[in-house]
Amino acid sequence: MKKILVLNGPNLNLLGMRQPEVYGSTTLAEIEDQCCAHAKQLGVDIQCKQSNHEGELIDWIHETRQTRAAIVLNAGAYTHTSIAIMDAIAAVERPVVELHLSNIHQREEFRHTSYISRVAKGMICGLGTHGYTLAIDAALRILEKED
Repeated sequence: MKKILVLNGPNLNLLGMRQPEVYGSTTLAEIEDQCCAHAKQLGVDIQCKQSNHEGELIDWIHETRQTRAAIVLNAGAYTHTSIAIMDAIAAVERPVVELHLSNIHQREEFRHTSYISRVAKGMICGLGTHGYTLAIDAALRILEKED
């Protein structure tokens, strides 16, 4: 059974309350439920985690070397600032699908730069919560090609 980590970064615990005009009204718990239901249909083991702390996200990325085959990552604002997360992804040698609820290329200029994209296999952005199931599908397709 394929094992995928769905990892969410800072402020995503506030989904449903924070800027619903940008991020929608769906909560993180609801997104995680959608991911788990989708994974069950596919026969995939999904683990969902969220942290507002960069070091904790990095530790979880490191753990995937022993526990997970791929990562779906919504790094939030760390997308645009964290070389440390970029380096962690490169170090673990696990495929990463970068994910954003909003279209970062239609937003403020500073959001147009993604350090994660430099090491991710691909990016899904601007498709709201549906992006999570698409990212899981993409991660599985990448893993199938690697097998």
